[in-house]
Amino acid sequence: MSRITLAAIGLLMYTLSIPLLAQDDDEEEREPIEFPSSLDEKLSTLTEAEMEFLSTGPTRRFASTPELLIEALEKRTAPEVRAYVDAMIWVTEQQAFQEGVDLDHIPLNTDSPDFNAYAVRRPRSFDPDREPGPIDLSRYGGRSGIPTFAGAPIALTPEDLIAGDVDVAIVGAPLNMGSGWRGAQHGPLALRLIGRVGGNDQYTQISPSRELNIVDYGDIAIDQDSTERSMQHVREIVREIAETGAVPFIVGGDHSLEYPNVAALVDVYGEDNLSVIHFDAHYDVGRDRAHFIDHGQPIYRLLADGHIKGGDYIQVGLRSGSPSESGYKWMREQGFKYHSMAEVERYGWDYVLERILSEAKADGRKLHISFDVDVLDPSYIAGTGTPVSGGLTPREAIPIIRKLCAQQEVVGFDIVEIAPEIDPTYVTNLHSAAIVQACLIGVSMRKLGFDPDYLNPITIDHAQDDYHVQNHEQNNEENAP
Repeated sequence: MSRITLAAIGLLMYTLSIPLLAQDDDEEEREPIEFPSSLDEKLSTLTEAEMEFLSTGPTRRFASTPELLIEALEKRTAPEVRAYVDAMIWVTEQQAFQEGVDLDHIPLNTDSPDFNAYAVRRPRSFDPDREPGPIDLSRYGGRSGIPTFAGAPIALTPEDLIAGDVDVAIVGAPLNMGSGWRGAQHGPLALRLIGRVGGNDQYTQISPSRELNIVDYGDIAIDQDSTERSMQHVREIVREIAETGAVPFIVGGDHSLEYPNVAALVDVYGEDNLSVIHFDAHYDVGRDRAHFIDHGQPIYRLLADGHIKGGDYIQVGLRSGSPSESGYKWMREQGFKYHSMAEVERYGWDYVLERILSEAKADGRKLHISFDVDVLDPSYIAGTGTPVSGGLTPREAIPIIRKLCAQQEVVGFDIVEIAPEIDPTYVTNLHSAAIVQACLIGVSMRKLGFDPDYLNPITIDHAQDDYHVQNHEQNNEENAP
């Protein structure tokens, strides 16, 4: 390789290292670049293959727009243009998989006697005297004792869920390998410690802990060295909860968990009976990545593996740098329904909220809600790994979650990307717990037969409207257990 080519490669790697690491998943779908006639002489020495690479290849890794690429070519001499193109091709080839050089899988030590030790569960025969059913860990009859989700009793097996006639099983999934480094494995612990889920709701005067049989189903065993191995076990546990008729509430962990959560529900309810609403600043449909599963592509893997279709998805809150225009076009081709923050800016949140509720209701299917806390603005959620400014407020998010869970038959809910160590305050935990509480309230409202827009009249207008108060009291009598 010539000295000038080596110099060009060095310049590329030095000046463009950030774009190389943050390439656009949609780059292969862009329109070919048309070069001005002023570059004809400089480009005349390039081969047909080199010209094809320059106009249709992944050149946007090195110059983010066609205009910047043209500018970079115009300021170079003909030999420098050739060296520049050669360098781009070389870097692109080196980034791709090298047959016979690179590993196409990570080998594991199958001779280890502890190969599956992380996920082996305690046999029931170890506790022959324990009757199936939830176990109350409170010491004083209240919430004192060992912290649990919603201060609820614990359950360890599907038999416990069945014996306890459990409505909601909240389970931790402390997975962080799907994002790699950000502390989301401590999300379940944070929401157990915050202790503000399950109590009385000011808006509806409903207490989920009184209306629903809620249990803490513990944490799912995670192999923090392997997202792929963990996916299998998470799917198994979520499926076993759903098979008992209980609703799994999964507290993550990073957003790669959406893959096993949705796949498990499809296992139970069928691929044509489930809709998913995805609250997120990011669209999580990353494609062509080295790993098949991570926090940026759970939806794409669900589609690619045939578990669900694009038309089964409603996305809410999108506002990060992706998807690009071509990414949005691809989503439309797949049938996605999406509501970006640009739509909120144009029409206002109330209009968008009604569209989301209407679309969810029109599907008429069972619903899974996947809530990435970074859909909220970072001023409310500092403890998350990929915050994006300009997000929803809790005032906007809480009512829509409550209404969705009251309107639809919710068969699954996950909240992910809570990274409490990043937030020196308790605010991230507070708002995250409020989102879980909102869904529990909605599920309770649906069980009681309340309208999704219901608010207790005792909390409004000094409770001076006797007509509404009487109707509320009558409704309570009709729905009394």
